[in-house]
Amino acid sequence: MLVSVPLFLEYEAVLTRPEHLLATRLTERDVRGFLGYLATIIAPVKLHYLWRPQLGDLADEMVLETAINGRADRIVTFNVRHFGPAQKFGIEVVTPAETMRRLT
Repeated sequence: MLVSVPLFLEYEAVLTRPEHLLATRLTERDVRGFLGYLATIIAPVKLHYLWRPQLGDLADEMVLETAINGRADRIVTFNVRHFGPAQKFGIEVVTPAETMRRLT
């Protein structure tokens, strides 16, 4: 797993929104604890070059830039159709279900 600083901050912002906390029945402290753990096992990526614009959504752009700069093999997402341009960088785009099938 790869992450850049802007992408990690986006994860934090989204996961601590009140509606997401309510839906998951987690506290902000729970989420921050998980993010703290995640930060210890995830590979940091420095963004040496910004590849924008490639996609239609700013949050998706952060994912693609991290993948390109981190030389990722694939992006795992529910929004496969949003990441079509990733293929021109040699990055496969797959769903979480497909990733789980490959791991088993």
